[in-house]
Amino acid sequence: MTSRLPSRRLILSQSAAVIGAASTGLLLPQIVRAQPNKVRVGFMLPYTGTFAQLGVAIENGFRMAINEQGGKLGGREIEYFKVDDESEPSKGVENASKLVQRDKVDVLIGTVHSGVQMGIQKVARDSGVLTLIPNAGVHAATRALCAPNVFRTSFTNSQPTLALGKVMMDKGLKKTVWITWKYAAGDEAFEGFKESYTKAGGTIVKELGLPFPNVEFQALLTEIAALKPDAVACFFAGGGAAKFIKDYAAAGLKDKIPLYGSGFLTEGVLDAAGPAAEGIITTMHYADSLDTPRNNQFRLAYAKAYRSQPDVYAVQGYDTGLLLVQGANAVKGDLSNKPTLYKAMEGATIDSPRGKWTMSKAHNPVQDIYLRRVEKGDNKVIGVAAKALADSGAGCKMG
Repeated sequence: MTSRLPSRRLILSQSAAVIGAASTGLLLPQIVRAQPNKVRVGFMLPYTGTFAQLGVAIENGFRMAINEQGGKLGGREIEYFKVDDESEPSKGVENASKLVQRDKVDVLIGTVHSGVQMGIQKVARDSGVLTLIPNAGVHAATRALCAPNVFRTSFTNSQPTLALGKVMMDKGLKKTVWITWKYAAGDEAFEGFKESYTKAGGTIVKELGLPFPNVEFQALLTEIAALKPDAVACFFAGGGAAKFIKDYAAAGLKDKIPLYGSGFLTEGVLDAAGPAAEGIITTMHYADSLDTPRNNQFRLAYAKAYRSQPDVYAVQGYDTGLLLVQGANAVKGDLSNKPTLYKAMEGATIDSPRGKWTMSKAHNPVQDIYLRRVEKGDNKVIGVAAKALADSGAGCKMG
């Protein structure tokens, strides 16, 4: 989106005296902000590369929530700005700064990749702009680097696996091998699993890892076969997850050692994984098959609007919109009234397709985590693994 063009045109239509003053930079901010009184919303999401589909789903979900309000926030029209973050952490600060400094957004929505999120987090903390995280699960955003103006509507990386340990022990799986990519998301997912599984009395016999995004699993699968654990638990996502599932079955482990994981293991990859995924059990804050009136209504409306099926990313985008709507309505569209705005968002109950959830003191969802089993190519909900599960928020000091 060529977001600077409209303001340039408007400036050029002013008198020569104003143009002269604006060229010094003294009047430009006032002129930009004096344009029609619209809320300026900036999307910093991946629109190219591996995560492009996720970025589109998040934006679609967000826009759907706003469209349900007549396309307005607290009665005010909206102007949208977009930056492709390219899932490139080294450009995180630069790209977030474009939206905040150049486009003067009132709200920044981003992003998917945790590494990029750390760049957004710095800009959000330095500028004070309201920032909503629709996916990235990096712990620091709602722990050590939490901020009053930053709210997450998705999960922390350890939240799904924090519900996994007790489930496995309840099935008598007392000895488990953990396997993941060795990077931040894998490490943080392991934190949740280790805490819940050992607390329930389980023993992690080996922690296995390989560099992200390496998908040469064979040596590690051979090691798992030799260890003969009661089960394997893991964190993988995307194309790498599909390959791990297929390699696990091909190694002859599928029918011998049950496979468990964070829900991202089977999220969006079941077609690619095929029959090898059947029977895998995961824990996640959403499932397409969640059979509730709210989810069914959402899925129908989304399919009509976008001619595609919504996924967890669309739900998180939608919930980001619902949260912002609650805040904006509380201040009648005056987003500069930050104390009232933040208080409303902190106290919000979101009537989500995933089930109702609330906001923790560290600004992360307190939400149900579902137990899901792959049945006939679908993540079927077979129970609730944990009710109203909160991340610890360790190290978060709002100030």
